[in-house]
Amino acid sequence: KSDSDTYSCDIGDAQSRAKLAVQETPVLFKQELENKEAKEGKQVRLTCELSKPGTPVKWMKGDTVLYASEKYEFKQQGTVAELIIRDVKSIDA
Repeated sequence: KSDSDTYSCDIGDAQSRAKLAVQETPVLFKQELENKEAKEGKQVRLTCELSKPGTPVKWMKGDTVLYASEKYEFKQQGTVAELIIRDVKSIDA
């Protein structure tokens, strides 16, 4: 997308210009989240894979945005995004 702009070819006495508009491809899930079960007090890892590396991911529980803490850890490498929930309790379901 950042390559969108006006480009020109200059030969001194004349110039030719063209506009380049780059359409971004939508980010899709290559692998969606899967349901998990965990024993209370353990940790659980939720993983999804995206079609585009480096895509910003926002993790949520219901309508609540999650933030990194002792409870929640986020990892993202390439197209894979992970949420690690530590010391799970029944309220985490």
